[in-house]
Amino acid sequence: MHDRWRRRILALQALYYLTTGLWPLVHLSSFEAVTGPKTDDWLVHMVGLLAMVSGASLGMAVIRDRSRAPEAMVLAIGAALAFGGIDLWYGLRMSIPPIYLADAGAQLAFLGALAWTGRTA
Repeated sequence: MHDRWRRRILALQALYYLTTGLWPLVHLSSFEAVTGPKTDDWLVHMVGLLAMVSGASLGMAVIRDRSRAPEAMVLAIGAALAFGGIDLWYGLRMSIPPIYLADAGAQLAFLGALAWTGRTA
């Protein structure tokens, strides 16, 4: 049962990263309207591309039934920690718009859900 849930969680995480990574690439102005203005468009695009690569990799793990593979879990957990950690670090200091705390919540939800699937039942 936990394996089935892990696959669903990784699929959702993959879709989330693909979507949030693609958004600034296809419509930077609407992305900035929600997340605030950016100084370095190239950096926003680079983070978007990296998010998409993470999402694509997690998606491939799900499609190939490799959601239990250590490398898939390292990517899923590592990306959630990185995105969530940076959101919290700068969001709680009010250095970035509060919308990033919503993303931190999503990342924490991924981490909690993955931890739940890792327990033995």
